[in-house]
Amino acid sequence: MNKIPSVNLADFLSDDAERKQKFINEIGDAYENIGFVALKGHFLDDELVDNLYTEIKKFFDLPTNIKEKYEIPGIGGQRGYVSFGKESAKGKKEGDLKEFWHFGQYVDADSKYANEYPENVIVEELPDFNKVGKEAYQMLEKTAKYVLRSLALHLELEETYFDNYIKNGNSILRPIHYPPITTEPKGAVRAAAHGDINLITLLMGAQGKGLQVQNHKGEWIDAIAEDDELMINVGDMLSRHSNNKLKSTIHRVTNPPKELWGTSRYSVPFFMHPVSDMKLNVLDNCIDENNPKQFEDITAGEFLDERLRELGLKK
Repeated sequence: MNKIPSVNLADFLSDDAERKQKFINEIGDAYENIGFVALKGHFLDDELVDNLYTEIKKFFDLPTNIKEKYEIPGIGGQRGYVSFGKESAKGKKEGDLKEFWHFGQYVDADSKYANEYPENVIVEELPDFNKVGKEAYQMLEKTAKYVLRSLALHLELEETYFDNYIKNGNSILRPIHYPPITTEPKGAVRAAAHGDINLITLLMGAQGKGLQVQNHKGEWIDAIAEDDELMINVGDMLSRHSNNKLKSTIHRVTNPPKELWGTSRYSVPFFMHPVSDMKLNVLDNCIDENNPKQFEDITAGEFLDERLRELGLKK
């Protein structure tokens, strides 16, 4: 496969059974073959997208000493600011050429998970930053819920199989700033080749060149979304749970041509995580004599902890 397929969530949400099944077939086929789709019909409107980009650009334009006061020690970068070059891909020594922010879950007060997550960090200098971030978080979470419902049906599970696992889940909204490149990078790229940790990732800001996906032949192909599309990919948790039926695909963000080094790039991934006690054990209906069980039993919380240590975000 040499092009990222495009699907429309409106088909899945329609009352037409044929349209709904068409969406399930298309997204299932895409995730079995390349692990990425471009999605139209999501719940983010143009005004919210514009407001979010306005606020995140304002934040990353703040002086470094102001941003760094929002870098919270001891929480593995789960909330607030993570400064330039702190994160590296699994197996890479060089830090990625990026800085980013983390918005986390807005937990129901009576939930047993209310004390499990760090508090979201409030940016005093920007009165609308946290309000807009929360709204974008919730619209992306809503979109992800219906994508996972379609995948549950593709995997021959109950449609709402994932609902209780993602409610109050440890999902993260990560606005990223790839600053202008001022000197020749020594082995570092904006984001080195990696797979995502979580169930699925919804990415805003894949409208220009930079994001590349590795297909099954080992070829790197550009993943470029239309203005009204999110790029959505399978993460390692869902790949494990489905015994690699749904593919977690290696991807990267390349450095721009030298003539564009002076430009910033912004992207905003939403990492859909389940609650920590979800068992990622391989689904029975994804095991057969041709596809034996490939992964050991593990919970989502254990897997996340393991991977955060590999990425250098947790010691």
